[in-house]
Amino acid sequence: MPSSPASLSPAPESAPGPSGSTSRSPWRSLRYRSMRWWSFANFVSNTGTWMQLTVQNLLVLQITGSAAATGLSMSVQAAPALLMSLLGGAAVDRWPRKVTATVSQALLGTVAFVMALLVALDRLDMTSLMVLAAVTGIVATVDNPACALLGNDLVPPEDVPSAIGVGALVHSSGRLLGAALAGVTVGFLGTAAAYMANGVSFLFVASVIPFLRPAPGAARPTKPAKPAKPVGRAPAGRRGTGPDMTVREGLAFFARRPRLVALAAVTGISAVFGRNYGLTLAVLVTGPLAGGAGAFGTVSTVLAVGGILGAVLGARLRRPSVRLVGTLAAAGALLQVVAGLSPSMAVLLVLVLPMAVVESVSDTAGTAVLQTDPPAHLRGRVLGVWGSIGTVWGLGGPPALGLLMELAGARGALVTGGLIIAGTIGAGFLLRGRRTPTVILRTEEGDVTERAELRTAA
Repeated sequence: MPSSPASLSPAPESAPGPSGSTSRSPWRSLRYRSMRWWSFANFVSNTGTWMQLTVQNLLVLQITGSAAATGLSMSVQAAPALLMSLLGGAAVDRWPRKVTATVSQALLGTVAFVMALLVALDRLDMTSLMVLAAVTGIVATVDNPACALLGNDLVPPEDVPSAIGVGALVHSSGRLLGAALAGVTVGFLGTAAAYMANGVSFLFVASVIPFLRPAPGAARPTKPAKPAKPVGRAPAGRRGTGPDMTVREGLAFFARRPRLVALAAVTGISAVFGRNYGLTLAVLVTGPLAGGAGAFGTVSTVLAVGGILGAVLGARLRRPSVRLVGTLAAAGALLQVVAGLSPSMAVLLVLVLPMAVVESVSDTAGTAVLQTDPPAHLRGRVLGVWGSIGTVWGLGGPPALGLLMELAGARGALVTGGLIIAGTIGAGFLLRGRRTPTVILRTEEGDVTERAELRTAA
């Protein structure tokens, strides 16, 4: 690997080997030099981000002494995605992707440096912290889709699942290292150093991006052609229907694309009634199973290991589908039902590993579908729509699940939630199987025949 990003420019991308087109290696996306640099840069950035997140909650508690204020600071940072993700996705489609990602990373680094300065001067209060958290959330509505699509642009389409799986591994590894480094950094250098390190990590990513080059065969981002200038005034119903950068176009495409709607439905119901294992399993372990914090720590470790294994398996996929995502989600839901009935910690630990693996593979497959199904000039806006929907799930899921646990207990919530997920997905498969539209065929002689349309997996 080169010693500096500048050496990326003259060096050609690695070409795939003879079997490259059929490789199922989870690491196949790393054959390309730019993808290796991008993965390393993201590892550095994720490490810095988790260093800051780890100390920020403690800092809010130190300033306010309130757990509610800590939760509020997290919500303020997430809230902009609810509406502004739509605008952020449109911006990603309108502006050059590398420039957009570079500027957004630089802005996030600037925010981190400002927070570091305020902490070092002991001038950080809740008002300034909330304002900076909101600014971070706003910039992230552009940065998230820009960086996600930029990584996919570096590899051929068949290697996108590998790139996404590697990204999941980078995220998990950066989270573990960042959380560990946060304690060491604060202990020796103080809280401001963690914010400073995060700022440096963002600037490192911004410095790498200009030197990234797409691999041979990669789908290069294309700007949609400008619509022809109309003669006279266009009818009201036809205005804005050209390939412009409107938010409405992204919403319309998403709503009219059945496989994306199905993906949203599967992911949404799984997010609300499952997957919040940090909440449901914590209550199960410390309640009915009579475990303590150490026991839940063991469960969390197994979940993390399963997530990493699942990311590796997901990276082996070549053509993921919504059907696969739904099948895996239903399988994970049934495992959740059995986990809710676990008589002991030992049985729960046996079940937790495959639950995490299935969830991680499903996430990788779903992300690959989401990021490759739309045409190139609409992908930013589709990710913007997804970001808004995901924020609804993120904000509404935990309270809904908490209410279910209040009514049915931890075991009841896991069992009921799993059955709802599996039942809904199963019903969706049955309904889809019955919808076999006919295709009218007319022969040269004028005879009309009908045949059932052969359906392929979504």
